Amino acid sequence: MTKLNLDTKQIERVRLLASKISDPIELMIEQHSTFSVERSLLRLYGVDGVCDGDFPIVNRLIEKLSECGAINDGISPHFAAAMIKSGRDVMTTVKMLLAGSIAFDSKSDINSPEVIEMEARLTMTAMQRLDRCRINREKKRQELPAPITPLRYLIVATGNIYEDRTQAKAAAQEGADLIAVIRSTAQSLLDYVPHGATTEGFGGTYATQENFKIMRQALDSASDQQQRYIGLVNYSSGLCMPEIAACAAMEELDMLLNDSMYGILFRDINMKRTFVDQHMSRLICSRTGIIINTGEDNYLTTADAIESAHTVTTSQLINQAMGKAALLEDDQLGLGHAFEINPSIEGGFLRELAHALLARELFPHAPLKYMPPTKHKSSDIFFSHAMDTMFNLASITTGQGIHLAGMPTEAIHTPFMQDRYQALSSINYVFNSCRGLEDELEYKKGGKITTFACEVLDKTEQLLMDIVDEGLMAAISKGRFADIKRGEMDGKGADGLFAKSNRYRNPIMNTIKDKLPSLAL
Repeated sequence: MTKLNLDTKQIERVRLLASKISDPIELMIEQHSTFSVERSLLRLYGVDGVCDGDFPIVNRLIEKLSECGAINDGISPHFAAAMIKSGRDVMTTVKMLLAGSIAFDSKSDINSPEVIEMEARLTMTAMQRLDRCRINREKKRQELPAPITPLRYLIVATGNIYEDRTQAKAAAQEGADLIAVIRSTAQSLLDYVPHGATTEGFGGTYATQENFKIMRQALDSASDQQQRYIGLVNYSSGLCMPEIAACAAMEELDMLLNDSMYGILFRDINMKRTFVDQHMSRLICSRTGIIINTGEDNYLTTADAIESAHTVTTSQLINQAMGKAALLEDDQLGLGHAFEINPSIEGGFLRELAHALLARELFPHAPLKYMPPTKHKSSDIFFSHAMDTMFNLASITTGQGIHLAGMPTEAIHTPFMQDRYQALSSINYVFNSCRGLEDELEYKKGGKITTFACEVLDKTEQLLMDIVDEGLMAAISKGRFADIKRGEMDGKGADGLFAKSNRYRNPIMNTIKDKLPSLAL
């Protein structure tokens, strides 16, 4: 029985419709790969570093495979063949490929038993590393008291990873449960992952494997001091979704922002490439226990939060269906939504509660990510702080899973440490004062809150039916989400998408899909 008296048969119908929308996309995904998917395999096989100054080696190897006309086979069998040619370890083989002493060859017998056996060895080593990282992280979490939801999620974004580290430790001392390192502006449009620790970035800090390692070590130290586990969050979006997921998994991150449509809508990335990349990145997350955070909250920054509330719910259902196709469990689906109704609307808080409750009841086992008001923030920091406090109340009242701290200076500048302190102070007060309120409340049948929620669900069902008829890519082209239109063949990164040949192999993907053990224990 739901508090909103939702029609359980209708809930079943909308889930089925979302699956019908996802199925054709999954078929397209099965037929294609991308440069980033292939680069992620190299990273998992142990390839790392840069060449020619600061150009990632994995990018150069994919270029070489493409130049010899063998990219459609995938990197895995050709790299395994190169390993046999060299007779050496992974990085020595890489150096020989870069020097030209051995080369990829489109005519190589990549189906030979020796190549297949080498692939199996590379894959087993990669899977053992991934599984050990998951076990290490879970062990640390089990040794410390479990945090109470909603988890207090706080952003650092200085551009300098070492300053981020300082701010993260300070936030942990004030009660933050999750630290999210915002990426430098437009990194999502880079078709490579920067290398090493970085100290310069605009609006955020570059997502690199070394930066992940620095922050994970800092939060492990903070966890020991606080005697509670502090989680680490970063971004697996844009043109390098699978690679960043691989780097994050190897550095034991807890959460990644990862959406099936965000890059299409808000970064104008080719939709087919995005769908293929998100699938591989989510498979890595599923194997390593990383929670994904989807980006439906962004829809309400460009569209009206009342009129377009159903597009958020629709996208959540589609993201869930695609997440399930990538083997994500319910407790890994941090589906996003936001507190973005214009504060001048009378009774707006009732609608906010209705929308938050609807998400909570449609996805009862998901750690929902609830985002604070941003669209209607102003330079009046006291009013903005009051809005955030109402948001805090909505979150604890509706049992959200991941609560992103709202900042009083959101509309003015990148918030300072003092702004974060004020945000956490408000969250700590409201959460402590209202703990247990969720279980005390019932909602009147036929009342405004239940009526608002049912209206959104009805519109969601109709939109899903329309998308089933026209297809998801056509729906995106028509601007069904966030009032943004993107063409099916348009967008950045389309040249990094390719059709698989009949010789294509991706043994890491197959191992994850088949749920094969790595013998990591």
